[in-house]
Amino acid sequence: MYAIIKTGGKQYKAAQDDVLIVEKLDGEPGDKIQLESVVMVCDGTNVKLGSPFVKGAKVEAQIVSQVKGPKINAFNYKPKKNERKRWGHRQPQTHLKVLSVVGGK
Repeated sequence: MYAIIKTGGKQYKAAQDDVLIVEKLDGEPGDKIQLESVVMVCDGTNVKLGSPFVKGAKVEAQIVSQVKGPKINAFNYKPKKNERKRWGHRQPQTHLKVLSVVGGK
């Protein structure tokens, strides 16, 4: 059984024992959370689609770690103007381990 969940403006496929890397969520490592924005649930033969979400469906997960993603470097340059600017960014991420997928009505 797997589900398609929505978090952080993106959609992820979540099955039991998967580790997902999502946008930062509040909580400490070891905390259990419930993701209730389930767009679709599939148990092999039956598929339940939500409009927009499946009622009663949820994904239970545990926070594994709170980390920063890879560094993104950028460089702005304008010729003949002596303008140069270098900047970088590291997006905060949460690693989740999916404990269970509960199908809805």
